[in-house]
Amino acid sequence: MTVYHWDGAPKDGAPAKTSRRGIWGWMLFDWAAQPFFTVVTTFIFGPYFVARLTEDPVSAQTAWSNMATISSIVIAILSPVLGSIADQSGSRKPWIAFFAVIKIACVASLWYAAPGSPIIWPVIFMIFASIAAEFSTVFNDSMMPRLVSKEEVGRISNVAWGLGYLGGMIVLIAVVTLLAANPESGKTLIGISPLFGLDAHLGEDARITGPISAVWYFIFILPMFFFTPDAKKGLPLAAAVRSGISELKGTLSELKKRTGITRFLIARMLYQDGVNGLLILGGTFAAGMFGWATIEIGIYGIILNVVAIFGCILAGWLDRRLGSKIVVVISLVLLTIATLGIVSTGPGFVFFGYMPLSMADSGGLFGTAAEKAYVLFGLLIGLAFGPVQASSRSYLARSVSLSETGRYFGIYALSGRATSFLATLMFSLTAYFSGSARLGMATLLVFLVAGLVLLLRTPYPADRSAT
Repeated sequence: MTVYHWDGAPKDGAPAKTSRRGIWGWMLFDWAAQPFFTVVTTFIFGPYFVARLTEDPVSAQTAWSNMATISSIVIAILSPVLGSIADQSGSRKPWIAFFAVIKIACVASLWYAAPGSPIIWPVIFMIFASIAAEFSTVFNDSMMPRLVSKEEVGRISNVAWGLGYLGGMIVLIAVVTLLAANPESGKTLIGISPLFGLDAHLGEDARITGPISAVWYFIFILPMFFFTPDAKKGLPLAAAVRSGISELKGTLSELKKRTGITRFLIARMLYQDGVNGLLILGGTFAAGMFGWATIEIGIYGIILNVVAIFGCILAGWLDRRLGSKIVVVISLVLLTIATLGIVSTGPGFVFFGYMPLSMADSGGLFGTAAEKAYVLFGLLIGLAFGPVQASSRSYLARSVSLSETGRYFGIYALSGRATSFLATLMFSLTAYFSGSARLGMATLLVFLVAGLVLLLRTPYPADRSAT
């Protein structure tokens, strides 16, 4: 069978015949989904929730961490079940559409999280939005192996991830240049009054990221629905649920024999906990340490996303030539170094005080030496956190057969979430009992290092017998 891939090159023996616009439609899902993680979870709304929504940043940061913990537990329990059901029902798009409705409604509702309002509602909205976002990703990821050959999955996975960062960066740039004002001057980064008359004192510059992300997601998932081929429809829903749950039991039992895949999933479970912790807590940690406002955090996020795009492009090239495992290992080493650097940095010092820094503020963005050091460590995170996730996705795609993609990507989501509540929980407990967010962030190193060590002992592909 002759297949035309996203770059237009004919390939033989590929799993499905997919047009170029079908591949691009699939990749645009990451473009559509990423602003929720970039401007809402990490760089704008999350830090606003911690630093400006209430007068108690420590309690707010704990609440934000608890939100992530609850979301992770639900995702861990249900993702494998939904993945197995998807294998039996065949089509993925109806599931993506169902969870898209939930995500869009909840993210748009963040607009009502005004300063002084009860924090319980934005916490609830974020829990449901996070769960819906992850479940949609399970079904989208399981479509990938049917679209291109195993030789190509690493490339399109990294390109799609890079597109996601580009989309997130565009929204982030729009927020900090057109919408987010300095509370003192009332002007945005480019010196204009915020569009739509947004009032920074009421948090409207941060709250608007919810509706913006919702609209962006709705618009840009449409090409996937219109152009990307779905699997053929299988069993009716009720029968698919019964069969999927039964198949999941068999899959979990099967993992005892497929030791390579089991080892990979456990390794990924560990290191992804550390990655999730960095994504969820990195922006709020900087906001608490340096008192960064929306503009500083936004610029920091833009810098990381620019680096992330280049990181994904480079990783796509390396993945095709060296394999997914090499890309993941290199990324984990960089993330470990970066996390160690971040937790060793504070006002007036770096490397746990062994290198004192001037406390003088030169004015402008990142005015102190410690802030500049923090940004430098952040560059390593930007370079690595896209490839470590994109190449992990292609690692599994190369290790399983087409007929089992749904259930194994469901377990893959489980491996990314099963213990991720431990990372945020360890942060919360450590920060609460020690009174130090820095010590809380240091617990992420445990997950990154443990996952790296186990991955080094994992074969590639994880199951060489897979077809």
